[in-house]
Amino acid sequence: MLTPGIKGHAALRVTTENTAQAMGSGELPVLATPAVAALIEKTCWQSVAAELELDQGTVGTALTLAHTAPTPVGMVVQCDCELTAVEDRRLCFTARVYDDVTEVATATHERYIVDNERFTRKANSKLTAK
Repeated sequence: MLTPGIKGHAALRVTTENTAQAMGSGELPVLATPAVAALIEKTCWQSVAAELELDQGTVGTALTLAHTAPTPVGMVVQCDCELTAVEDRRLCFTARVYDDVTEVATATHERYIVDNERFTRKANSKLTAK
């Protein structure tokens, strides 16, 4: 059962592939903001996945992110999240990303519970829309 207080954790090593240079979000060889966003989303969805019905998943609908410190290639960043609110199908999270030296980012994230098959069918219907 989904209740506020569920926590999650994930980590990511900074590589040349997830730098701002490689991802096109900047010129420097440091962890890219899009990579931070993806880590936060991954941490949040994985934290609640085991509590969902087999045919359900979650989709991200909002992310407010403050990426406040750089992390160089070779370091590992970690993300901790907490489910702070459950309102019908709407899930609200807070997240904190940090490396061995400092806090790197904070965020709030919103996800919605969906029926996976129905959601995929709806998305794929755009392929045949005129």
